[in-house]
Amino acid sequence: MKDILRIFKYILPYKWAAIGNVFFNLLSTIFTLFSFGLVIPFLNVLFGQQELVTEMQPWSMNSNVLLHNFKFWLSGIIIEHGELKALVMLGVLVSVATLGKTATWYFANFFIVPVRNGVVRDIRNSLYKKILALHIGYFSEEKRGNIIARMTNDVQEIDFSIMSSMTMLFRDPIKIIAFVTALFALNYKLTLFVLLILPIAGLIIGRIGKSLRRRSQDGQRRMGHLMTLIEETVFGLQIIKAFNAEKHQDDRFRDVNQGYTNVQNKINRRRALASPITEFLATVTIVFVMWYGGRIILVEGGLDPAALISYLLIFSQVITPSKSLSTALYNVQKGLASVDRINEILKAKNKIKDPKNPVPKPNFQEKIEYKNVSFAYGDTLVLKDINLQIDYGKTIALIGQSGSGKTTIADLLPRFYDLTIGEITIDGVDIRNLKLIDLRSMIGYVNQSPILFNDSFANNIRFGAENVTQEDIIAAAKIAHAHDFIMEYEHGYDTNIGDGGGKLSGGQRQRLSIARAILKNPPIMILDEATSALDTESEQLVQEALDNLMKNRTSIVIAHRLSTIKNADLICVMQYGEIVEQGKHEELIDQNGIYTKLYNMQIK
Repeated sequence: MKDILRIFKYILPYKWAAIGNVFFNLLSTIFTLFSFGLVIPFLNVLFGQQELVTEMQPWSMNSNVLLHNFKFWLSGIIIEHGELKALVMLGVLVSVATLGKTATWYFANFFIVPVRNGVVRDIRNSLYKKILALHIGYFSEEKRGNIIARMTNDVQEIDFSIMSSMTMLFRDPIKIIAFVTALFALNYKLTLFVLLILPIAGLIIGRIGKSLRRRSQDGQRRMGHLMTLIEETVFGLQIIKAFNAEKHQDDRFRDVNQGYTNVQNKINRRRALASPITEFLATVTIVFVMWYGGRIILVEGGLDPAALISYLLIFSQVITPSKSLSTALYNVQKGLASVDRINEILKAKNKIKDPKNPVPKPNFQEKIEYKNVSFAYGDTLVLKDINLQIDYGKTIALIGQSGSGKTTIADLLPRFYDLTIGEITIDGVDIRNLKLIDLRSMIGYVNQSPILFNDSFANNIRFGAENVTQEDIIAAAKIAHAHDFIMEYEHGYDTNIGDGGGKLSGGQRQRLSIARAILKNPPIMILDEATSALDTESEQLVQEALDNLMKNRTSIVIAHRLSTIKNADLICVMQYGEIVEQGKHEELIDQNGIYTKLYNMQIK
């Protein structure tokens, strides 16, 4: 029930459309009852059993008065024009009532459409916003394919299973209540007899629905695994082919796909039970109604045949919404499995948050300090007691073997992760006391594998920047030595670069990401092996641009090629999460330690 209420939370913004839907469903039900209510006088006229009423009662909102005056009107037609004319008039009334029923049914659906589509859109928006807000560590623990599956398949399942059922959930209870009320008015004994039988159907349907939700969760989980495999195959196709692993991957995919298919077969077979079970139970109930109604007519004499026929006709109308409602409840149970998976993301705790009482952003004119900083991924300690001072305008280089903690030191500064022990300050202000948007606006980032978007050159360079002119974009591209190759394309800066910059070479992608950082013009630059993907000519061009960019700017450079950081103001050599050596290039060479060994290996 709580999960259903979470869905209704998304419906609140569309409450007036939902109210419109309920209102027109109510009108549609009234027109339906009115058209079926005309069956009794129609049959009575047809079989010559209509009582003639010659006196009209004063009008009032009373069912007996309304029925009496209706009989008076019908009796007048029979007396003046005959029974055939009365049948024609009754037929016209039935047609008008049916027109009213179908028109109001259309308007009920007209109002539910924006509710259904709007709720699904809002859930997608909430998911996407949450994904943007979650800390980066969350995505290290979750498979990307599983996250994509939740944003696509699970949201689509909510649309198909729950939102498509909203029409039935809003409409069918109204119809059932109205029809049952009418049945009580016709014969309360017969209706009480029916209501004793119906809970049995509810128990059977409920038991099947609970198991359906469990199987649906398993199915959506398997779909997430499928999405992960597809994503890995698309991104790793070159390696798959290089290692002749096509058959291995194909067999792996077939196994997972078959498991998903088996679960879906069970889910769909179980969901298909809803309608036939409801129909069978309703038919059994009708048989009992006919038996009990016939007993009332033959033994007790408390019901005339025309009323019984009308009763059965109205009761048959209870079957359709009951079937729809049971199918809707089945679908909702299936959809709630997707709600559970989506809520895992929406309810995930964001470990990186803005402080409750943020301090103003410093102008940054002095230094960045790492004070006794330690950091662990789970139980694995990655950094141990790091103490480091980076003065304003200076360039610090971090070197060491893979896994030594270089990138982690850099990632802690923009708070991609929060440190475990110690503190990091900018001009004496703990970065955890700054708003994230203020902190990250001070930092430019260029990583080893350039991340570009399926958009134009211009939009990739201006990414995240506001109030930027075309001249600013061109100036940044020229500093990054990207302008010349951009202008070689037919549409220049408006050219689409493809998925992830797939139309560009590795060096071109890197220079484009450097242009993006240059345009941001932050006081702090983090360069995570920014030139490692470049060829010798491009590296020379970009290194020159980076040298110019880093003048009067504080820079943290992570590098494997020691030749690119010889002029750094401070070089820190890292090993197993600790700074084991630090100094300028010449000082470290004189120490004849780890740095000297690495340097000699590279110059040979």
